[in-house]
Amino acid sequence: MSKIGFIGLGIMGQPMASHLLAGGHSLFVHSRGQAPQALLDAGATPCVDGREVAQQADIIILMLPDTPDVEAVLFADNGVAAGLAAGKIVVDMSSISPIATKDFAARINAKGCDYLDAPVSGGDVGAKAGTLTIMVGGPQRAFDTLRPVFELMGKNITLVGGNGDGQTTKVANQIIVALTIEAVGEALLFASRAGADPARVRQALMGGFAASRILEVHGERMIQRNFKPGFRVELHQKDLNLALEGARALGVSLPNTATCQQLFNAASAAGGRAWDHSGMVKVLEQLAHHEIGAKPAEPATGSR
Repeated sequence: MSKIGFIGLGIMGQPMASHLLAGGHSLFVHSRGQAPQALLDAGATPCVDGREVAQQADIIILMLPDTPDVEAVLFADNGVAAGLAAGKIVVDMSSISPIATKDFAARINAKGCDYLDAPVSGGDVGAKAGTLTIMVGGPQRAFDTLRPVFELMGKNITLVGGNGDGQTTKVANQIIVALTIEAVGEALLFASRAGADPARVRQALMGGFAASRILEVHGERMIQRNFKPGFRVELHQKDLNLALEGARALGVSLPNTATCQQLFNAASAAGGRAWDHSGMVKVLEQLAHHEIGAKPAEPATGSR
């Protein structure tokens, strides 16, 4: 079994780390706050900083909110890079800039270590179930070494290409997720405003061509009014910023991605930075003056 370091023990990181412990690995952990007691009780060893994690572990995994967080954890005075020795592997499972990722990889490679960018999709549900989709960029040899570790946390695990390609894939994923949340929100809002039962509409759609994981999970959230975060609005804002910045650099137009970003911006302005990203629908409801599941104020009619 491997000696694994894990830095970032939030909504996603804690359950991911717990699967590694359950798989029999030695785990060395560090978090911005105190490490979760459940992990310590299960045998994880707390470390004071990233440097100590890197000194103790052969594989160092990061699960952090944004690009600046990853850079700081890696390259601060007491960061991961300061504790590395040749032959170790750094794995960033955060969702960050593909461009910055290539730079980080080169700096870690210069220390004789491999680097994998391996962002995930599946939210807190997938993290807890160990069914995350993992999109990997980096060398084949490091991927082969990490595959058994990834299999403890996920089910659909793909080496996409070189460093940065995993993060590019995650940005593409977040475009699809955002646009699908918006589409599901519009559909259920339309159905509810027309007087239909949105729960039954969703049930019917789940058996047809419109079926999707977003309709299944986030459609239910919209109907149940459950916006407790699995993946926060502010994090999806960050991911769509990466998409739009990349699009500008590539000369690509992403008009519907831009629309979804504006809806997330409106949600954030309304105090929803920490809502689950399915809370985008609350902005659509404000525009329609109708909440999904509410009785229509008046019958929806055609032209008179």
